[in-house]
Amino acid sequence: MADEPTEPTGPSEQGLRGRDLIGLGGLLAGAVVVGTVLGIVVDDAADTSPVFTMVGVFAGMVAGGLGFWARVRQAIG
Repeated sequence: MADEPTEPTGPSEQGLRGRDLIGLGGLLAGAVVVGTVLGIVVDDAADTSPVFTMVGVFAGMVAGGLGFWARVRQAIG
């Protein structure tokens, strides 16, 4: 019996599981929301049009994308 190969009993340690994917979605959404809110706050303080709101949205998208890429790369590599 000791010579029989053992089968994996659970998910492998590498890769992304359900909770990891939920965390990635939260990271993306959170980065965009934080960027948007910061842009709105700066727009209100500077009394400008939605210039900084749009900058905040795009900055949040970039930050979320970079964070997503870094976490996925860490999980698969």
